[in-house]
Order: sequence, then structure tokens, then C-alpha cells
Amino acid sequence: MKRMRLPLLVAFAVIVCVAGFSVLAEAQNGNSDQNKSTEDDLRSGKNFMETKVYSAEQDARILELFEGLRVADVADGMDKAGLAHIGRMSPEIHPSWKDTEEFTHRFIGIAVTARYVPTNHPIPQNLDTEEFDRWVGEWYGEKSPEAFKPLIREGTALVIDDASSEDVGSIGSNNIMSWRLAGCVGVVTDSTARDTDEIATEGIPLYFRHPGRGIRPGRNELESVNRPIECGGVLVEPGDVIVADGDGVIVVPRARAKEVAIYAGATLESDKSGRRRLYKELGIPLDKSVK
Repeated sequence: MKRMRLPLLVAFAVIVCVAGFSVLAEAQNGNSDQNKSTEDDLRSGKNFMETKVYSAEQDARILELFEGLRVADVADGMDKAGLAHIGRMSPEIHPSWKDTEEFTHRFIGIAVTARYVPTNHPIPQNLDTEEFDRWVGEWYGEKSPEAFKPLIREGTALVIDDASSEDVGSIGSNNIMSWRLAGCVGVVTDSTARDTDEIATEGIPLYFRHPGRGIRPGRNELESVNRPIECGGVLVEPGDVIVADGDGVIVVPRARAKEVAIYAGATLESDKSGRRRLYKELGIPLDKSVK
């Protein structure tokens, strides 16, 4: 009987090894399939940053906390929250017009984002008027639409990362009014806008780098809507709080907005109190900034 044990042990070991190799092979095949799937996902394009969605009621509650705050107050609140040097757009992003009496160029809103990129499809040559107009219409409809418009609601701040190398007026006196009609409180772009005289007359807050003149067809294409973008050198995520005034634009990460607003509000009230006293001593009539 003892002589029979060795062959049995050998046979058992062979079975175990075969089973082990089979499991290993299946695991390797599984990993290979998974790697292949990951590779396919990456090749077809993949976003790694989540777009968080907030309700209109949540936005309204946040905006109430920021009511009346200035960029300077919010910058102090960001410091208090440990976010020094975060969210401060380049000073090159400035108001296209200013109202120093009623401060109607200022705005506070919730970010909806869009990203336009330079096109590699040039304007076709030798088209007659009908052909050119048809080409323009197709471009606006297919390559460079305003797909973000359904997302605009009361309190929206539209933030656009545009093709800054192009002389393009993605924002003009007509479409900015349609955005305002939908509830947009102000627009920020790291690029250009056209019809700036009319926009100032319309009184719609616009912050940009410099004027542009060309139409979008043949110059830019819409890459994404309501995704994280870079504008003025900082990250802007949909749902962030945008504060803009004569000092420029600051972006408050949504997750820290309440904390920032509370400190910023106390800063503003302290500042107003001190300036009201100085106004009185200097004999200066009180204006809107200290009331």
C-alpha cells in the first residue's frame, strides 16, 4: 500500500498544477481583456474630471451668501480658507466696460462652461454669396454651435475658454443679449468679443482679454460644454462661484464656497463701516459702495 502513495501524490500534484495554470491563464486572459478595454476607452477619448450637477435651488442658496461681495472680499475669504493664490484669473481678463456709480458691471454667478478650439478647416475661397451664407450657417449649426444655451438659467455665469490665437468674436451684442434673456448674469472669456460698444450700451457684464472682430466660422470649433476648463490661467469647474468687478475675476471652488462667503461677508461689513466713518469725516456723500 505504501508503494501506491507516491504515484497518487504525483498525480494529485499534476492535477493541482494543471488547475493552477488554468486559473493563471484565465486571469491573464482577463487582465488582457481588461487592458484592451481600457486602451480602447482611452483611444476613443476619456474625461478624468467629473462634472458635478447642482440644482437651481442649491445655486440660489450659494448666490445668496455671496450677494454684494467684491473680488477683494472674496480673495480674503479664499486666504482664510487656505486657498491663497487659487482662482485669481490673470489681470489681463478685465471688464470690457465699467459703471463707477451703480457698479452694474459687477456680477456674481454660478459657472456654466464652454470650450472652443482653433479650427484646422480654413474659410473656403471663391464662394458666391449664397454658397458663403450656406457655409456660414452650416458651421454655426454643426462645428461651432452654442450648445451650452439650454444650461443657462437664472444666476448663470457663462465662462468660455476660447481660441485665444484667433481674431474671433464668439461673443457679440446679439447673442450676449439672448444669454441674458435666459438668465445669464455675466460672461467671462479668456479670449475676445466683438460689438463691444453695443455691449457696453446694453449694460451686460463682459470680462475678456481684448476685442475680436471675425465670426466663428473658419476660426473656431466647439470642443466641449460644461466640462472643467482653463480660463485666465485658473481652473473653472461647472458649479463654481464666479465673482467679477473692476479688480478682475475670481473663481471660488464650489466645495469651499460657503466657508469663503462667510469670511468675505464679515470683511465687507467691516470695510463699509470704516469707510462710512471716513466719508463722514471727509464730508463725502455716502454712495452705493458703503450703504
